[in-house]
Amino acid sequence: MAQDTPAQDLMHYEAMAQDAMRGVVKAALKRAAAPEGLPGAHHFYVTFKTKAPDVSGPRDLLDKYPDEMTIVLQHQYWDLEPADTGFAVTLQFGGQPKRLSVPYAAVSRFYDPSVQFLLQFEVAGADGAPPAQEPETAVEPPAERSDDGEAKVVSLDQFRKK
Repeated sequence: MAQDTPAQDLMHYEAMAQDAMRGVVKAALKRAAAPEGLPGAHHFYVTFKTKAPDVSGPRDLLDKYPDEMTIVLQHQYWDLEPADTGFAVTLQFGGQPKRLSVPYAAVSRFYDPSVQFLLQFEVAGADGAPPAQEPETAVEPPAERSDDGEAKVVSLDQFRKK
């Protein structure tokens, strides 16, 4: 029996989905940058590739994290400036204010632990090349609670085309 070859995705849906999810990061940062700041207990862990194109910050800081760096936007961040292609923020490292500029394309993970919301992304290499394999979108929805109160992770893998 002949096996059908899967159709080639000429629309690049995975890349479009990644871009759309990066829009969630952008919208969340815009809300955090508003005069009211972050509502309630919300706060963000933003992980990014330090060698990705257009990431900038103090060389000593970026050299200390040669692959990825995670920053926390909760109480002590200043001058958060979300823009169309990335964001800039001032944070304290070792008691010293330091400015970072991060394109959304460099973000590999966005997590709001107050509501267990996580987005993960594929990031182009430091040379700007696309990831080695096709990008995979991973979204972990808020953990559901089972009857005994334990957190239950819901996986979307069963819905992905293999």
